[in-house]
Amino acid sequence: RLLLTNGYMVVITTKSNLVVRDIDILRNNNVVVAVTVTTDNDELARKLEPGAPPPSDRIKALNELSNAKITTVARVDPIIPFINDDKIMLRRLIKRLADAGVTQITTSTLKVRGDILTRLCKVFPNVADDLRKLYAIGEKLGSYIYLPKDIRLKYVILLKELAESEGLAFSSCREGLNYLSTPGICCDGSTYLYLR
Repeated sequence: RLLLTNGYMVVITTKSNLVVRDIDILRNNNVVVAVTVTTDNDELARKLEPGAPPPSDRIKALNELSNAKITTVARVDPIIPFINDDKIMLRRLIKRLADAGVTQITTSTLKVRGDILTRLCKVFPNVADDLRKLYAIGEKLGSYIYLPKDIRLKYVILLKELAESEGLAFSSCREGLNYLSTPGICCDGSTYLYLR
């Protein structure tokens, strides 16, 4: 409220559905809300993001925000090989997000550093060896290890095609593949603040 009453534009990025409690503040203002939804499977999400609200609640929140005429972006990220990269699930998820009224899909792949990969392998032991092999041949950029570029490209193109098939704008973040984004679209959703 303080930011908006002082003329600031606001982009909210969250994994929570709690943002709907502030619809009265966010409505009719310079606001974009981006909600991360990594899968449409609540059980899988509990393993990936323990403690975060289930995706079903986040999609419902996106729908409520969109119905209140608040611009929404869905962040389908990170995409993790062997875990949430199933094409059928992703197609279903993008359809559900489009039906919920989102304007844009933003995606990225998992970048690992520290003990992220170790923790992920403990939670998903059935794919641990495959994950380790992929990241062992990945690209080191800064303090992160990225998936090999050809694999990142495959995922970003897939999400672009799925988003565009639903008439949604598309962008990817931190992949070095900005040329695949919808022209003029920023990955954080801030573009829509300047289109008003």
